[in-house]
Amino acid sequence: MTSSGESLEAGAEALSTTWSRDLGLRLPVVGAPMGGVAGGRLAAAVSACGGLGMIGMGSAGSVVALRRELGRLDGFAGPFGIGLVDWVFAAEPELLEVAVAAKPALISVSFGTDLSWASRVRESGIRTATQVYTVDDGRRAADAGIDVLVARGMEGGGHGAPEMATLPLLDAVLGAVTVPVLAAGGIGSPASLAAVLAAGASGAWLGTRLAACEESLLSSGARAAMLAARGTDTILTRAFDVGMGLPWPSRFPLRALRNEFADRWTGREDELPDDETAREALGAGIVRDDPNLMPVDAGQGVGLVTAVQPAAQVLETLCDGAARILNR
Repeated sequence: MTSSGESLEAGAEALSTTWSRDLGLRLPVVGAPMGGVAGGRLAAAVSACGGLGMIGMGSAGSVVALRRELGRLDGFAGPFGIGLVDWVFAAEPELLEVAVAAKPALISVSFGTDLSWASRVRESGIRTATQVYTVDDGRRAADAGIDVLVARGMEGGGHGAPEMATLPLLDAVLGAVTVPVLAAGGIGSPASLAAVLAAGASGAWLGTRLAACEESLLSSGARAAMLAARGTDTILTRAFDVGMGLPWPSRFPLRALRNEFADRWTGREDELPDDETAREALGAGIVRDDPNLMPVDAGQGVGLVTAVQPAAQVLETLCDGAARILNR
């Protein structure tokens, strides 16, 4: 019987891509920079397995939070990445400076149209990435010199433009650009990982499947809600962002678990700014860690998240299984 390390190593050898080898990774897997979930511990755990773990600075990202999570890499000396939100670092420009100074292998900035940050990052010897949702997005990003594109389909959890599903988007972007393309959205099983690699992706950008791992920052209430959810239990909504007063562009709604607040206010977001009671209830629910009210980001692969496991165990299951599928 092989050990789990030997099994993961065998899967890594079978799944390796030109992009993952160029970056020094054993696995063509990136842990998505989920805000409030992907901190230093999860990033280190994913990278220790041979993938690329990322620290995510989402809506609540700040210089203080980034420095805190960098400190939680626990002395890990391997590669890691940092993901930023365009409008968040626009409000606090020092975020990008701190990210560059940390010397990650990759910096991702998404959810904006100004790609001038990419040249600043590349001048520091750091590779760049951004999420794209259409062929036009992909061409603009490639023309701006971004090193790797993340084709994020509408199945994905968190914020994104719900314009195309993952596989059709991946096919379209691969046909339009020459830079490496990672696939994101709904990838949570060996079969779906094998599918995107077989379709030509240089790697997979995994979010929901890693969100409930032991090393994540996910709250206990959100974790329990994810474990109980099915793939049909998510909703696209702007209700949480409007209720929290977050300036997310309307192009990027949130895919989260359906709950009482989302059901009540989705489609009525324009009324929320004038309903102080509803906004206060949302804030109180977040403080109480109440999944009936607070946002719990999750993609349509959430039904595959059924246990709290170490990241190494999740990646072993995905990569070993995908290798078996591709080799049969």
